[in-house]
Amino acid sequence: MTVDLLAIAAHRDDVELTCGGTLLRAVDQGYTTGILDLTQGETGTRGSAELRAAEAAKAAKVMGVTERRNAGLPDAHLANTDAMRRVVVEHIRHFAPRTVILPYAVGRHPDHRIASELGRDACFLAGLARYDAGGDPHRPHKILYALAYREDPVTPTFVVDISEQFERKMQAIRCYASQFDGAKAAGEIFPTGQDLYSLVEAQGRRYGSLIRRAFGEPYFTPETMLVDDVVGLQVQSM
Repeated sequence: MTVDLLAIAAHRDDVELTCGGTLLRAVDQGYTTGILDLTQGETGTRGSAELRAAEAAKAAKVMGVTERRNAGLPDAHLANTDAMRRVVVEHIRHFAPRTVILPYAVGRHPDHRIASELGRDACFLAGLARYDAGGDPHRPHKILYALAYREDPVTPTFVVDISEQFERKMQAIRCYASQFDGAKAAGEIFPTGQDLYSLVEAQGRRYGSLIRRAFGEPYFTPETMLVDDVVGLQVQSM
């Protein structure tokens, strides 16, 4: 089952927090989307792997993803090893996406940092015809790195307008009641005294303001972006 856009993240709920609005927008635009959670979240402080699986399935329905898979790699023990790369390669070949969203390469949680490196390497290896893994060779055309909640001074390459999708993004996040109800922080989100849902909204508004929209999700690409129409460029300069 191939998809146009695949989001890969370390834990169930990471995708919803960092790029859920972008997946929703892609579905609204007629694209197919998928999610690959690398672990089951079995070492998380709150909830359980079984409960998070049910929450993830519910959130996937809210976001309209074509398929959500779990790689079953060890939570809090991700490593960019040949064995783990092979697992991720097989999932990438299954989805055969054009575009992949990965976590940013710097993260407070070690799994987030490793998921970025592991996902990037697997995207390359998935295209090698003689790489020893199941599935037909496929290399994604584009890799995007989600920047949401970054505190280091990383300027987004671009921000996706998720104003029309934000309420559904929040609905998907709220599916994870075991993780977020009453929470003041999560993953890369540092506490400010507000509840987590208010923090997500504040971050969405922050990035939306950069593109003169209500809500946004930021991304980074190391390669230079191509612009075809300089006259039609959005976001007023002055």
